[in-house]
Amino acid sequence: MPKKLVIKVTAGPEAAERCSQAFTVAAVGVASGVEVSLWLTGESSWFALPGRAAEFELPHAAPLPDLLDSILAGGRITLCTQCAARRDIGEKDVLEGVRIAGAQVFVQEAMADGAQALVY
Repeated sequence: MPKKLVIKVTAGPEAAERCSQAFTVAAVGVASGVEVSLWLTGESSWFALPGRAAEFELPHAAPLPDLLDSILAGGRITLCTQCAARRDIGEKDVLEGVRIAGAQVFVQEAMADGAQALVY
């Protein structure tokens, strides 16, 4: 049975370590051959926009743009529908490869056989 890692990140620059940990775990999962689905919610929603990851800094952490690129290359990134709406972010605004979907899709992914869900 294939394993899937579903990660919801709720933090942005205001909780930089938690945010970085979520992206790092997702990128390591992709590099390890695990099917990864990273959900951007709350303040992490801004990282769905071009150039926003480059503004993030955390000493001794992998650069967020590099982590984001590796996740996009081998996994899936989803921006929460409600979080996007609250920030006036539309489908035309987000990075190529980022989808916008809601809680129903998150629950389906998190409850799928072989899935492990983590929330940061």
